Amino acid sequence: MKQKVYFKTFGCRTNLFDTQVMLAHLKDFEHTCKEDQADIIVLNSCTVTNDADYSARAYAKKMSALGKKVYFTGCGSNSQGLKLFESGHVFGVFGHDAKEQINTLLHAKEGFFHADSLAHVDSSIVPLFVGKTRAFVKIQEGCDFKCSYCVIPLVRGKSRSLPESQILTQCQVLAQNGVLEIVLTGTNVGSYGKETGSNIARLIKNIARLEGIKRVRIGSLEPSQIDAEFLELLDHPILERHLHIALQHSHDSMLKRMRRRNRTHSDRQLLERIALKGFALGTDFIVGHPYESESLWQEALQNFKALPLTHLHPFIYSARAGTLSSTMGARVRGDVAKQRLRTISACVQEKNHAFRMRAQNTPLEVLVESYKDGYYHGSDQYFNPVVISAPRDLRAQWVRLENYQVQRERSYAAL
Repeated sequence: MKQKVYFKTFGCRTNLFDTQVMLAHLKDFEHTCKEDQADIIVLNSCTVTNDADYSARAYAKKMSALGKKVYFTGCGSNSQGLKLFESGHVFGVFGHDAKEQINTLLHAKEGFFHADSLAHVDSSIVPLFVGKTRAFVKIQEGCDFKCSYCVIPLVRGKSRSLPESQILTQCQVLAQNGVLEIVLTGTNVGSYGKETGSNIARLIKNIARLEGIKRVRIGSLEPSQIDAEFLELLDHPILERHLHIALQHSHDSMLKRMRRRNRTHSDRQLLERIALKGFALGTDFIVGHPYESESLWQEALQNFKALPLTHLHPFIYSARAGTLSSTMGARVRGDVAKQRLRTISACVQEKNHAFRMRAQNTPLEVLVESYKDGYYHGSDQYFNPVVISAPRDLRAQWVRLENYQVQRERSYAAL
């Protein structure tokens, strides 16, 4: 009887794709979606914050205490894998560069620690994204930005792009297996193609030529990566009408301390230009970074309120060992940072509702992904949640909604 393997994935979309790569190479073992039935646990870790590190460590220790054979991989493999291995909480540790060898690694008779070389580029084609009509496709790995707060370049390495032919083949295979929407992901997606003379705009145009893919979403972009060629792409029908543009802050003094390449005035100009095209806009934002004084915060908040944002991924600053920000003084109290996070979250929630109210005469193109509690759930072209009541099965279908209600946190339609 084959041993059963359960995958526990922490963190970002890139990690989710990496888990699918490992699943594709799981030849001599049986994958299970039930943790309690597993003989082996593969923990794909995240290390972007202290909380992420703690969650991964705690889970590894818990599974080990339950008698599971635990393998530790992902972004935390180099930073905390060795300590977990030496303490006996995990049987084996391997980096991103070894995930395609997972079948061999799970056969190991003795425990091991394999450090990540930080130079690997995947060559695998994932045949399907388990249970999904939307799939993540990794197009690049690593990051050349040197933001003062960020540990990711230390654990993912320098930026390197996957071959375009491999990406297109991956998208085509997924389409043939029922995937309708592709989400382009990576450590720093907008860096795609810079070492080959290509770029993400040209890649998307080529994906649009493939049969079966209805919509393309981009995981995240940097403001400095949005050039004239990309702006021309905004009118292409395959592109989701939502962009996530990582600003991280809305005050130039803080952006300089963060070693960011963007600045508030040009950020506002860029977002307003894209918003005029009818796009919903999301961003990442860090509160509580060192030197975020009350006076600076009040100026930043006014700048933030002027941005045409509809979605937000906010973070409270977390000091990461090895980064410049972790050596800075002038720390912000935790309760102050939490209140600032709540303030900007509430602001964007209001902006999102107002955006949907303004657009309520626009038909929604919804990819229905699941059925729960008597309703079908999906996302529209603006990356907003939609709930549908219908007498027929809508799962894995595109639904056009011309009559719907704009509710506080979602839209609702009855068919």
